[in-house]
Amino acid sequence: MAKKWIIRTYDREHVNLLERNAHIHPLLAQLLIGRGVERPDQVSGFLQPKLTGLREPSLLPGCVETAQRLLDAIQNDRKITVYGDYDVDGMTATAILRQAIRLLGGQVDYYLPSRLTEGYGLNSGAIRALAAQGTQLIITVDCGINSIEEAKTAKELGVELLITDHHTPGKTLPDAAAITHPQIGNTYPFQELSGSTVALKVAWSLCQQATESDQQKQGTNQQSADSDNSGGVKVSPKMREFLMQAVVFAALGAVADVMPLVDENRALVRFVLERGLRDYATLGLRELLQVAKIDTSKTLTAELIAFQIAPRLNAAGRLGLAQLGVELLVTDKPERAKELSQYINNLNETRQKIEREITRAAIRQIDELFLPDDPAYVLADIGWHVGIIGIVAGKLCEKYNRPVILLAKDKMENKPATGSGRAVPEMNLYNALEACSDYLIRFGGHAAAAGVSVEDSQIDLFREAFCEYVAAAIPSEQREAELTIDAEFPFSAFDVAMVKRIESMAPFGQCNARPIICTRGVTLAEPPKTMGADKRHFTATFRQHQQTLRAVAFGAAEWVDEMQQCGGAFDVAFHPVINEFRGFSKVELQLLDWKQSE
Repeated sequence: MAKKWIIRTYDREHVNLLERNAHIHPLLAQLLIGRGVERPDQVSGFLQPKLTGLREPSLLPGCVETAQRLLDAIQNDRKITVYGDYDVDGMTATAILRQAIRLLGGQVDYYLPSRLTEGYGLNSGAIRALAAQGTQLIITVDCGINSIEEAKTAKELGVELLITDHHTPGKTLPDAAAITHPQIGNTYPFQELSGSTVALKVAWSLCQQATESDQQKQGTNQQSADSDNSGGVKVSPKMREFLMQAVVFAALGAVADVMPLVDENRALVRFVLERGLRDYATLGLRELLQVAKIDTSKTLTAELIAFQIAPRLNAAGRLGLAQLGVELLVTDKPERAKELSQYINNLNETRQKIEREITRAAIRQIDELFLPDDPAYVLADIGWHVGIIGIVAGKLCEKYNRPVILLAKDKMENKPATGSGRAVPEMNLYNALEACSDYLIRFGGHAAAAGVSVEDSQIDLFREAFCEYVAAAIPSEQREAELTIDAEFPFSAFDVAMVKRIESMAPFGQCNARPIICTRGVTLAEPPKTMGADKRHFTATFRQHQQTLRAVAFGAAEWVDEMQQCGGAFDVAFHPVINEFRGFSKVELQLLDWKQSE
């Protein structure tokens, strides 16, 4: 769909001041100001974040008490279960605490609910089954903060419950022995930690307290000369090695969970891209990188985590096999690591195939059942995979700039349909579902994404009510998709040195988007064509004055015919990137949008 271009405006005097005082290029000054880095003293911290900038775990609400209770359970040989979530953030968080407890000699296993049969978070049935198997302490990761009834079940069964989470807490907290959460009490300086980073802080505190306990038992405060400092308490080299692996896991979880890449998240991800994946990846993760054909000797990006590593791990969770994702991350058996990495890669290929099939079917429904000015799409079909419809809903929401809900109808007539929805920023999806709740069995989620369950007989009524709500919430004049552009510069501005300056702002992601540049009045130096094995992608070469630059656009094969039919000059919006091939570096464009020049 056509997008409205919004080009950021800047105070030229402010840009010049930052350029002079921070000694940076004017384009870099402009881009930094657009991301809230407005003072010279902020520039260095943003462009060169350090792992040493991570805050002490003692500052995180509940962290010290949670670690103390874990250490007590380890020292008393109580059986511990780490209870995680089935996405990458949950898998990596589970791996962190499982490894920490094992490192200290604890008796530990892990449990991740099936996305297909149990759904998200703690459930009482699983708690009862774990208690029956001898679990005495459950520690949650990436879930549990709103599990009021489940906490009661654990208490009734005599199972100690520790909760570590990062999701928004409700008005009432669960009755747990300890809760670690960055938003409780509003005292923690940065409240946008991932579930895996919360787990990292607990593991860090656990290592500190175990070290202090050992020193007290030995009757000395003497510390090993070859140990390393970890937040004021020196831990053993073995603990330090584990904590560095945990940092890698935390960074994967932060990127995969689309956490803001600022503050602590930025420091974690920057370190892992520059060193962590090369020096501290576990055996299974190294095998997964190899299967994905990722060369850690080259420049790595957060997009690589988001689009190459995370989808492979997520595929296991989406297809009901999240346990295998954790096993891959923690295994120390080379053959098992190879077997799991290949199997998970195959799962991802299966997921991609299913996703393409659902997407094609959903687009057909949109074309057949909806009008171009309809405010939202509620689509339903028998046999759609409940673990994958959320991805498709997100892609269709982006493609059409409309709230989209996909419902997977069950083949059994008496079973309700399970749905997943995504919304545009202009509307709160949770509020919309709440307004339509008379037609739903249950629903849950937040402003941008949510899940629903609805009886087959109610789907049409729900669709009508949902579309009516969206029509009132988002007037027709606000339904045009927008593309915010950071700056307008000619092709001549973009040599390798300039693009490297832009790359110094990495890692790019949530709250630090890769800069979007526009250039006007370019022509085709070579006709556009499709590329890729399945011909789904677009490539063309543009000329402006005497300079030519190659452009690619993924999943945009339809642009080939559209651009050829238009002819003339174009305005293009793009990410400038560096393509490294056979030892040579050259600037290319990742084309995001285009239109005929006026």
